[in-house]
Amino acid sequence: MALDILIVDDSAAIRKILQRVLRQTELPIGEVMEAGDGLEALAALEKHKFGLVLSDINMPNMDGIQLLTRIKEMDSMKGVPIVMITTEGGQGKVMEAVQLGAAGYVRKPFTADQIKEKIGSLV
Repeated sequence: MALDILIVDDSAAIRKILQRVLRQTELPIGEVMEAGDGLEALAALEKHKFGLVLSDINMPNMDGIQLLTRIKEMDSMKGVPIVMITTEGGQGKVMEAVQLGAAGYVRKPFTADQIKEKIGSLV
């Protein structure tokens, strides 16, 4: 069964790179949608059912930690893995995300193999 994925990052370049990397993983990827921040992501989540969310931590308007908190409150998103993609050098924000229920994280810059390994173990 194909997996619909939401990519949330304020960088259009990173969103495009992630799309390309996802296609290279050979995992059963369905529709891939993008959001530029947490607010756009919430709007997309209200309209579409996703099987996986890849989210940056540092974004304007609503960051990845705030988004993760909101997603975890949504009944429709129960059991859906959320993977944080981050440039965070320190462990503080990353560990906060994991404690809030993130399924894991990948640090930027990332490789296709790192993404495949992380989401392959979740789907």
